[in-house]
Amino acid sequence: MRRVVRQSKFRHVFGQAVKNDQCYDDIRVSRVTWDSSFCAVNPKFVAIIIEASGGGAFLVLPLHKSGRIDKSYPTVCGHTGPVLDIDWCPHNDQVIASGSEDCTVMVWQIPENGLVSPLSEPVVVLEGHSKRVGIITWHPTARNVLLSAGCDNQINIWNVGTGEVLISLEDMHPDVIYNVSWNRNGSLICTSCKDKSIRVIDPRKETIIAEKEKAHDGARPMRAIFLSDGNILTTGFSRMSERQLALWNVQNMEEPMTVSEMDTSNGVLLPFYDPDTNVVYLCGKGDSSIRYFEITDEAPYVHFLNTFVTKEPQRGMGYMPKRGLDVNKCEIARFYKLHERKCEPIVMTVPRKSDLFQDDLYPDTAGPDHALEAEEWFEGKNGDPILISLKNGYVPGKNREFKVVKKNILDSKTNKNAENSSPANKSASSTPSIKSEAKMEEILKEIKSLKDLISSQEKRIIKLEEQMSKVAI
Repeated sequence: MRRVVRQSKFRHVFGQAVKNDQCYDDIRVSRVTWDSSFCAVNPKFVAIIIEASGGGAFLVLPLHKSGRIDKSYPTVCGHTGPVLDIDWCPHNDQVIASGSEDCTVMVWQIPENGLVSPLSEPVVVLEGHSKRVGIITWHPTARNVLLSAGCDNQINIWNVGTGEVLISLEDMHPDVIYNVSWNRNGSLICTSCKDKSIRVIDPRKETIIAEKEKAHDGARPMRAIFLSDGNILTTGFSRMSERQLALWNVQNMEEPMTVSEMDTSNGVLLPFYDPDTNVVYLCGKGDSSIRYFEITDEAPYVHFLNTFVTKEPQRGMGYMPKRGLDVNKCEIARFYKLHERKCEPIVMTVPRKSDLFQDDLYPDTAGPDHALEAEEWFEGKNGDPILISLKNGYVPGKNREFKVVKKNILDSKTNKNAENSSPANKSASSTPSIKSEAKMEEILKEIKSLKDLISSQEKRIIKLEEQMSKVAI
């Protein structure tokens, strides 16, 4: 007899919003009209693009800092125009990049325990776009390699360590680029564009390997992402404004492997893909639901699993990397849904009776270590992600590597200013230590004032207790 129901361990995945006290409240989420996710998450921090007067800013909150966020909470506020996209570095949980309407890309280092004062000084400013920068994405396996795409229809790939643009793809896109996605080892990128074409590009050879015109007939924005097997998943619209999901084989882009139509709505579908479980989650901007599908090798390839529905529409969505999930609760995905005034975590769980580690749900996943240095990748080397086991729950290591980046940048500046007199260079390199000393003094002063306050309060308590005992007598 033929099986009526397809067997899958993800058939019963269910979503659940966390309790109110675990949400992040009173956040003025950005109202800028741009189809990015407005939120980026890693195992330490959640970053959210917010409304800011006179420039652009985003919040960076330690994950445990839930509840109401004070209006005076420090922000990252170095851009002179609204921030359009943010992305955490996959190899250092304290480094985040942002792209803005001010045509620049900035890379920031967040202090280990979060911000205590507004951060307006980026580690490096990357200038090379002539129009606003709406797309930012780090290379998955090479350290310090960052891709940015702007409304000048240009893609730049930077070596953040030296602050230089090393690859610039200028004449490949005749119109606005909607999104860019790296493949699993970062050797290729795929892009979706307003001219309705999907392109697969080898960035180091600066050539288009495959292209599909009119991947979706509708005029509204598309999205294209690489899957771990090298196929491409796209979301877009039909001519009748129905939202579509399609799967493409890069070797033969003539016809899609499968197309499924979902509903009629004008919200752009943002796809979030988990390469370990081959589950893709579609979050529509302005929708109040998350649909999820499993992708397999057998036709029809894309299998609908379920829909998680809430009452409130989403303004944006953050997606936690696998190493930030709670493996003890069989959590296979966690989203950070942006409302108008708050951020609400949503947990996707596979129901299991056993308390043991479920190794079928958690194959080894991409860890925080990089496989290549930037220079190696630009020279033509490829490296697959370095995998880690989640068996004992991911324990974040110390982020020791960013010092190298900082030194790297200072090195590049000293090289450029080699003609300058050496004392000037020395003073430039000594400024970070002066800064840190000043910061140390400030912290010590605060500790001393708090100790004084405590001792004075203790004296007051003793006096009051004496008065109480006299009254009692």
